[in-house]
Amino acid sequence: MTRVPVALSCSVCGERNYKTTRVQRRSDKPLELKKFCKKCNRHTIHRESK
Repeated sequence: MTRVPVALSCSVCGERNYKTTRVQRRSDKPLELKKFCKKCNRHTIHRESK
């Protein structure tokens, strides 16, 4: 399986704060992680954006 680069953006302010990789699958839902946002100054859900 191949790994593809993805960017994680904050669900509150939309800022792209993190870059990571994940395994490419066909019917996968987007990656969601709870991470710290520097702009919001708190932990928020960060979703995958391409």
